[in-house]
Amino acid sequence: MTETRRRAPGMTPEQRRDMIVKAALPLVAEHGAAVTTAQVARAAAIGEATIFRVFADKDALLDACVLQALDPAHALREIAEVPLDQPLAARLAEAAEALRAHLDRMGAVIGALHATGRAGRPAPGGDAAGDGRRGEGEAVAAAGRGGPDAGRGRGEADAAGAGDGAGAAGGDEPGAVEGRDRPAGTSGREASVARTIAAVAELFEPERASLRLPPERLAAIYLSMLYARPGLGGGDREPVRAQELAEVFVHGALA
Repeated sequence: MTETRRRAPGMTPEQRRDMIVKAALPLVAEHGAAVTTAQVARAAAIGEATIFRVFADKDALLDACVLQALDPAHALREIAEVPLDQPLAARLAEAAEALRAHLDRMGAVIGALHATGRAGRPAPGGDAAGDGRRGEGEAVAAAGRGGPDAGRGRGEADAAGAGDGAGAAGGDEPGAVEGRDRPAGTSGREASVARTIAAVAELFEPERASLRLPPERLAAIYLSMLYARPGLGGGDREPVRAQELAEVFVHGALA
Protein backbone atom coordinates (compact mmCIF):
# COMPACT_ATOMS: atom_id res chain seq x y z
CA MET A 1 0.00 0.00 0.00
CA THR A 2 2.85 2.36 0.80
CA GLU A 3 4.32 1.91 -2.66
CA THR A 4 0.93 2.66 -4.25
CA ARG A 5 0.58 5.81 -2.16
CA ARG A 6 3.96 6.99 -3.43
CA ARG A 7 3.03 6.36 -7.05
CA ALA A 8 -0.39 8.05 -6.95
CA PRO A 9 0.91 11.67 -6.95
CA GLY A 10 2.75 10.93 -10.23
CA MET A 11 -0.49 10.07 -12.02
CA THR A 12 -2.12 12.45 -14.44
CA PRO A 13 -5.40 13.98 -13.23
CA GLU A 14 -7.32 11.74 -15.64
CA GLN A 15 -5.58 8.60 -14.37
CA ARG A 16 -6.13 9.56 -10.75
CA ARG A 17 -9.79 10.31 -11.36
CA ASP A 18 -10.34 7.03 -13.20
CA MET A 19 -8.55 5.08 -10.48
CA ILE A 20 -10.71 6.61 -7.76
CA VAL A 21 -13.97 6.03 -9.64
CA LYS A 22 -12.97 2.43 -10.41
CA ALA A 23 -12.33 1.82 -6.72
CA ALA A 24 -15.54 3.59 -5.70
CA LEU A 25 -17.97 1.84 -8.07
CA PRO A 26 -18.27 -1.52 -6.26
CA LEU A 27 -18.55 0.31 -2.94
CA VAL A 28 -21.33 2.54 -4.30
CA ALA A 29 -23.13 -0.54 -5.65
CA GLU A 30 -22.92 -2.07 -2.16
CA HIS A 31 -23.50 0.93 0.11
CA GLY A 32 -25.14 3.53 -2.14
CA ALA A 33 -24.93 7.12 -0.94
CA ALA A 34 -23.87 5.86 2.50
CA VAL A 35 -20.39 5.04 1.19
CA THR A 36 -17.70 7.19 2.80
CA THR A 37 -14.70 8.79 1.17
CA ALA A 38 -12.57 7.00 3.76
CA GLN A 39 -13.82 3.66 2.40
CA VAL A 40 -13.04 4.75 -1.15
CA ALA A 41 -9.58 5.92 -0.15
CA ARG A 42 -8.81 2.56 1.46
CA ALA A 43 -10.03 0.69 -1.63
CA ALA A 44 -7.93 2.90 -3.90
CA ALA A 45 -4.89 2.72 -1.56
CA ILE A 46 -4.60 6.49 -1.42
CA GLY A 47 -4.97 9.15 1.22
CA GLU A 48 -8.48 10.51 1.68
CA ALA A 49 -7.25 14.02 0.88
CA THR A 50 -6.33 12.86 -2.62
CA ILE A 51 -10.01 12.35 -3.38
CA PHE A 52 -10.70 16.00 -2.67
CA ARG A 53 -7.92 17.09 -5.02
CA VAL A 54 -9.97 15.49 -7.79
CA PHE A 55 -13.56 15.93 -6.61
CA ALA A 56 -15.10 18.95 -4.92
CA ASP A 57 -17.04 16.75 -2.48
CA LYS A 58 -18.58 13.30 -2.12
CA ASP A 59 -21.56 14.27 -4.28
CA ALA A 60 -19.19 15.05 -7.14
CA LEU A 61 -17.59 11.63 -6.71
CA LEU A 62 -21.02 9.95 -6.74
CA ASP A 63 -21.94 11.89 -9.87
CA ALA A 64 -18.78 10.57 -11.54
CA CYS A 65 -19.72 7.04 -10.50
CA VAL A 66 -23.18 7.46 -12.05
CA LEU A 67 -21.62 8.68 -15.29
CA GLN A 68 -19.23 5.73 -15.33
CA ALA A 69 -22.08 3.29 -14.66
CA LEU A 70 -24.12 4.79 -17.51
CA ASP A 71 -21.19 4.77 -19.94
CA PRO A 72 -21.48 1.81 -22.37
CA ALA A 73 -17.84 2.03 -23.54
CA HIS A 74 -16.81 -1.26 -21.93
CA ALA A 75 -19.72 -3.12 -23.54
CA LEU A 76 -19.00 -1.50 -26.90
CA ARG A 77 -15.39 -2.67 -26.73
CA GLU A 78 -16.61 -6.22 -26.09
CA ILE A 79 -19.03 -6.01 -29.03
CA ALA A 80 -16.24 -4.71 -31.28
CA GLU A 81 -14.24 -7.84 -30.44
CA VAL A 82 -17.02 -10.29 -31.42
CA PRO A 83 -15.65 -12.40 -34.33
CA LEU A 84 -17.59 -11.72 -37.52
CA ASP A 85 -16.95 -15.23 -38.84
CA GLN A 86 -19.40 -16.68 -36.29
CA PRO A 87 -23.06 -17.26 -37.24
CA LEU A 88 -25.14 -14.11 -36.92
CA ALA A 89 -27.18 -15.49 -34.00
CA ALA A 90 -23.99 -16.23 -32.06
CA ARG A 91 -22.70 -12.71 -32.69
CA LEU A 92 -25.95 -11.17 -31.48
CA ALA A 93 -26.02 -13.40 -28.40
CA GLU A 94 -22.53 -12.22 -27.42
CA ALA A 95 -23.62 -8.60 -27.88
CA ALA A 96 -26.69 -9.23 -25.73
CA GLU A 97 -24.57 -10.69 -22.93
CA ALA A 98 -22.21 -7.70 -22.98
CA LEU A 99 -25.07 -5.19 -22.93
CA ARG A 100 -27.00 -7.00 -20.20
CA ALA A 101 -23.87 -7.01 -18.04
CA HIS A 102 -23.63 -3.25 -18.62
CA LEU A 103 -27.29 -2.79 -17.65
CA ASP A 104 -26.79 -4.90 -14.54
CA ARG A 105 -23.81 -2.78 -13.45
CA MET A 106 -25.77 0.38 -14.14
CA GLY A 107 -28.78 -0.91 -12.22
CA ALA A 108 -26.69 -1.94 -9.22
CA VAL A 109 -25.10 1.51 -8.84
CA ILE A 110 -28.20 3.58 -9.55
CA GLY A 111 -30.44 1.27 -7.53
CA ALA A 112 -28.16 1.45 -4.49
CA LEU A 113 -28.08 5.25 -4.67
CA HIS A 114 -31.85 5.38 -5.03
CA ALA A 115 -32.33 3.05 -2.05
CA THR A 116 -30.10 5.17 0.17
CA GLY A 117 -31.86 8.47 -0.32
CA ARG A 118 -30.37 9.87 -3.51
CA ALA A 119 -33.61 9.43 -5.47
CA GLY A 120 -34.59 12.36 -7.61
CA ARG A 121 -31.10 13.85 -7.90
CA PRO A 122 -30.52 14.39 -11.61
CA ALA A 123 -27.68 12.34 -13.03
CA PRO A 124 -25.00 14.30 -14.92
CA GLY A 125 -26.19 14.77 -18.47
CA GLY A 126 -29.79 15.48 -17.50
CA ASP A 127 -31.27 12.02 -16.86
CA ALA A 128 -32.95 11.24 -13.55
CA ALA A 129 -30.76 8.74 -11.73
CA GLY A 130 -33.51 6.15 -11.41
CA ASP A 131 -34.48 6.28 -15.08
CA GLY A 132 -31.25 5.13 -16.73
CA ARG A 133 -32.22 1.63 -17.80
CA ARG A 134 -35.79 2.51 -18.78
CA GLY A 135 -34.60 5.57 -20.69
CA GLU A 136 -32.07 3.51 -22.60
CA GLY A 137 -34.85 1.43 -24.10
CA GLU A 138 -36.95 4.49 -24.93
CA ALA A 139 -34.00 6.15 -26.65
CA VAL A 140 -33.30 2.98 -28.67
CA ALA A 141 -36.79 3.16 -30.16
CA ALA A 142 -36.29 6.80 -31.12
CA ALA A 143 -32.76 6.32 -32.43
CA GLY A 144 -33.89 3.49 -34.68
CA ARG A 145 -35.23 6.10 -37.06
CA GLY A 146 -31.66 7.14 -37.82
CA GLY A 147 -29.15 9.62 -36.47
CA PRO A 148 -25.75 11.15 -36.97
CA ASP A 149 -23.91 8.02 -35.80
CA ALA A 150 -26.07 5.49 -37.65
CA GLY A 151 -23.53 4.63 -40.31
CA ARG A 152 -20.38 4.70 -38.22
CA GLY A 153 -18.04 1.78 -38.37
CA ARG A 154 -17.03 -0.68 -35.71
CA GLY A 155 -13.79 1.06 -34.71
CA GLU A 156 -15.33 4.53 -34.74
CA ALA A 157 -18.17 3.49 -32.44
CA ASP A 158 -15.71 1.98 -30.00
CA ALA A 159 -13.50 5.06 -29.98
CA ALA A 160 -16.45 7.38 -29.48
CA GLY A 161 -17.81 5.30 -26.64
CA ALA A 162 -14.51 5.41 -24.80
CA GLY A 163 -14.64 9.19 -24.62
CA ASP A 164 -18.03 9.56 -23.00
CA GLY A 165 -17.47 8.20 -19.53
CA ALA A 166 -17.01 10.03 -16.29
CA GLY A 167 -15.38 13.00 -17.97
CA ALA A 168 -11.79 14.13 -18.17
CA ALA A 169 -10.18 15.78 -15.22
CA GLY A 170 -9.01 19.33 -15.38
CA GLY A 171 -5.52 20.74 -15.38
CA ASP A 172 -3.01 21.08 -12.61
CA GLU A 173 -3.24 24.80 -11.98
CA PRO A 174 -2.06 25.69 -8.48
CA GLY A 175 -4.92 25.68 -6.01
CA ALA A 176 -7.42 24.26 -8.49
CA VAL A 177 -9.51 21.19 -7.82
CA GLU A 178 -8.77 18.75 -10.62
CA GLY A 179 -11.74 18.48 -12.98
CA ARG A 180 -13.98 20.83 -11.01
CA ASP A 181 -14.23 23.49 -13.71
CA ARG A 182 -14.44 21.20 -16.69
CA PRO A 183 -17.88 19.96 -17.83
CA ALA A 184 -18.55 16.24 -17.67
CA GLY A 185 -17.64 14.47 -20.91
CA THR A 186 -21.03 13.09 -21.80
CA SER A 187 -22.96 13.70 -25.00
CA GLY A 188 -26.27 12.50 -23.59
CA ARG A 189 -28.48 9.46 -23.73
CA GLU A 190 -29.30 9.70 -27.44
CA ALA A 191 -25.66 9.79 -28.54
CA SER A 192 -24.85 6.87 -26.25
CA VAL A 193 -27.67 4.83 -27.75
CA ALA A 194 -26.63 5.82 -31.28
CA ARG A 195 -23.13 4.46 -30.61
CA THR A 196 -24.61 1.23 -29.27
CA ILE A 197 -26.83 0.83 -32.32
CA ALA A 198 -23.85 1.48 -34.61
CA ALA A 199 -21.78 -1.15 -32.79
CA VAL A 200 -24.53 -3.79 -33.03
CA ALA A 201 -25.26 -2.85 -36.66
CA GLU A 202 -21.69 -3.85 -37.53
CA LEU A 203 -22.53 -7.41 -36.50
CA PHE A 204 -25.07 -7.57 -39.35
CA GLU A 205 -22.64 -6.36 -42.02
CA PRO A 206 -21.46 -9.77 -43.32
CA GLU A 207 -25.09 -10.57 -44.24
CA ARG A 208 -25.97 -7.10 -45.55
CA ALA A 209 -26.90 -8.36 -49.05
CA SER A 210 -29.54 -10.73 -47.66
CA LEU A 211 -30.99 -8.56 -44.88
CA ARG A 212 -34.69 -7.67 -44.85
CA LEU A 213 -33.94 -4.19 -43.41
CA PRO A 214 -30.81 -2.00 -43.12
CA PRO A 215 -28.35 -3.07 -40.40
CA GLU A 216 -29.00 0.04 -38.30
CA ARG A 217 -32.74 -0.58 -38.26
CA LEU A 218 -32.29 -4.25 -37.38
CA ALA A 219 -29.89 -3.28 -34.60
CA ALA A 220 -32.42 -0.83 -33.16
CA ILE A 221 -35.19 -3.46 -33.23
CA TYR A 222 -32.94 -6.06 -31.62
CA LEU A 223 -31.90 -3.65 -28.86
CA SER A 224 -35.52 -2.68 -28.23
CA MET A 225 -36.27 -6.36 -27.60
CA LEU A 226 -33.17 -6.78 -25.46
CA TYR A 227 -33.99 -3.76 -23.29
CA ALA A 228 -37.53 -4.99 -22.65
CA ARG A 229 -38.26 -6.79 -19.39
CA PRO A 230 -36.03 -9.91 -19.27
CA GLY A 231 -38.84 -12.06 -17.87
CA LEU A 232 -41.69 -11.40 -20.27
CA GLY A 233 -44.96 -11.29 -18.36
CA GLY A 234 -43.28 -10.66 -15.00
CA GLY A 235 -43.73 -12.85 -11.94
CA ASP A 236 -41.52 -15.90 -11.62
CA ARG A 237 -41.25 -16.58 -15.32
CA GLU A 238 -37.86 -17.69 -16.57
CA PRO A 239 -35.84 -14.79 -17.98
CA VAL A 240 -35.29 -14.74 -21.73
CA ARG A 241 -31.77 -16.00 -22.41
CA ALA A 242 -29.50 -14.11 -24.80
CA GLN A 243 -29.13 -17.12 -27.08
CA GLU A 244 -32.90 -17.62 -27.24
CA LEU A 245 -33.46 -13.97 -28.12
CA ALA A 246 -30.80 -14.04 -30.84
CA GLU A 247 -31.98 -17.33 -32.37
CA VAL A 248 -35.64 -16.26 -32.56
CA PHE A 249 -34.65 -12.81 -33.88
CA VAL A 250 -32.53 -14.29 -36.67
CA HIS A 251 -34.51 -17.42 -37.57
CA GLY A 252 -38.06 -16.59 -36.46
CA ALA A 253 -40.45 -18.61 -34.34
CA LEU A 254 -40.90 -21.46 -36.83
CA ALA A 255 -38.50 -24.41 -36.79
